[in-house]
Amino acid sequence: LTLGLAFTLNANAQHSTTGKSVTKVAPKVIFKRIINTPEIKNQEVKMVLVTFSPGEVSTAHRHPIPTIGYVLEGEIASTFEGKTTIYKKGDTFWEEPNGLHSQSKNLSKTKDAKLIVYYIGNKEQPFLVPEKK
Repeated sequence: LTLGLAFTLNANAQHSTTGKSVTKVAPKVIFKRIINTPEIKNQEVKMVLVTFSPGEVSTAHRHPIPTIGYVLEGEIASTFEGKTTIYKKGDTFWEEPNGLHSQSKNLSKTKDAKLIVYYIGNKEQPFLVPEKK
């Protein structure tokens, strides 16, 4: 639960290796549960598996509530609020709510990069909102 941050939008991840936005592999929700404890009322927790193909780049987006991620495989360069950070297998990260995540890029040209991302928030709240151009 402490790693969770939830949203319930059934969003497609938009990724590109050519600079054009294309839909490839959507984030896959692998765990979902409504929490009702004295401290947490009617919140939904989601665990999402995100896979980036070799060289794949995400388009700009925001997460309406905090995001916690864990890199399962590979290496990504993530640009959040103008700062680029490289994350490798075993690294974790935190993103403040509504911050601009301008892109993530799989740095490998031959291997997938995989992340587990945790969300907790109001039931039916989207976990990914594409940035308007």
